[in-house]
Amino acid sequence: MFLLLPFDSLVVSLLGISITVLFTLLLVFIIVPAIFGVSFGIRKVYMKTLLKIFQWATLRIERGAKEKNHPLYKPYINGIIAKEPTSLEEEIKEIRRSGSGKALDTPEFELSDIFYFCRKGIETIMDDEVTKRFSAEELESWNLLSRTNYNFQYISLRLTVLWGLGVLIRYCFLLPLRIALAFTGISLLVTGTTVVGYLPNGRCKEFLSRHVHLMCYRICVRALTAIITYHDRENRPRNGGICVANHTSPIDVIILASDGYYAMVGQIHGGLMGVIQRAMVKACPHVWFERSEVKDRHLVAKRLTEHVQDKSKLPILIFPEGTCINNTSVMMFKKGSFEIGATVYPVAIKYDPQFGDAFWNSSKYGMVTYLLRMMTSWAIVCSVWYLPPMTRQPEEDAVHFANRVKSAIARQGGLVDLLWDGGLKREKVKDAFKEEQQKLYSKMIVGNHEDRSRS
Repeated sequence: MFLLLPFDSLVVSLLGISITVLFTLLLVFIIVPAIFGVSFGIRKVYMKTLLKIFQWATLRIERGAKEKNHPLYKPYINGIIAKEPTSLEEEIKEIRRSGSGKALDTPEFELSDIFYFCRKGIETIMDDEVTKRFSAEELESWNLLSRTNYNFQYISLRLTVLWGLGVLIRYCFLLPLRIALAFTGISLLVTGTTVVGYLPNGRCKEFLSRHVHLMCYRICVRALTAIITYHDRENRPRNGGICVANHTSPIDVIILASDGYYAMVGQIHGGLMGVIQRAMVKACPHVWFERSEVKDRHLVAKRLTEHVQDKSKLPILIFPEGTCINNTSVMMFKKGSFEIGATVYPVAIKYDPQFGDAFWNSSKYGMVTYLLRMMTSWAIVCSVWYLPPMTRQPEEDAVHFANRVKSAIARQGGLVDLLWDGGLKREKVKDAFKEEQQKLYSKMIVGNHEDRSRS
């Protein structure tokens, strides 16, 4: 027994040295550079290496599938099937001509009209513009993550070994490292904002608050191995304005906040999130609402208006879609934030799904499961574009202004611009949409009847 003591002490010493070296490397190569906003370029080298491995794996799958006649399904693009923009009246007119040869104004109603609505229904089922926006985007190459391997059926022994090695790296090295970084960033955020909150209001408190937030968000970005490219930084949001962006993931917040200073808007939570919110609001005037206040549109608008009217306060960060979309499209913007009359700073965020899918399908995954998927991905790679500020025109209502901003974001980010409400993710289609189609058809029939009566 006593002979084992030196060996035990040696193991303990080696373990202590390993932990010390690990935390030293963590501090020197990740935390300190994050604090000062510099990078050694390690993440970019890591990304380039991964790209070469992905390309080799995809070519190996394609070659092996051809050699053994295995099925290899080409991935589809999560886009909308191209359709010619025609009206209800034009399409029904074409159906009547091809079916009976009669003109549109001859009958009041024809049985063939039913085929138009049947065809539209089938097209919607086969190519739904809404529900496909809430599923992960399929890839054109395999990134060695089993959850993105739907379209690659052939896997060789070498690819299996490579995938297993990737699992070990992601779960045994990257995951503990990222958890340690996330814990460090969140702890510093709570501690730093709490301490700064006790300082008297003034320039010193504002300076420290901004840099504490920025430092902690940058550490949290490192926890995801996020590689972010920012474009047109001269257009970054300024005080007294509202920053609006397309919404893909909860990490959109730290992606933007790691490059600028924002006042957050949201509902007050309990638990760990509540602790973070209470600490943050001590150091910076964030806008938090009680659960009962969120549904009061007038109260929300009043609080936001008061905030943007104070030019000394940080710009508000808002995601007008109200839900996460899979980064292929931009869906309807809620008009509330566009009724205030403040300057709007649009921002387009586009993720690269090759290294990890950032989309959060909240209907399928809880927050803990989602964060685990994120932290076991290879990396989070995205581009951020700051668009020129936009203001509401004199005769422009809030809805048209919101659509104009949304179109600008979609165009810059290479996303599909959709008019549908993202709330359809959890709700049924409103009766108003159905009634609109019924009114169009009724107007076409009744209008023709009235025209013939006058003649």
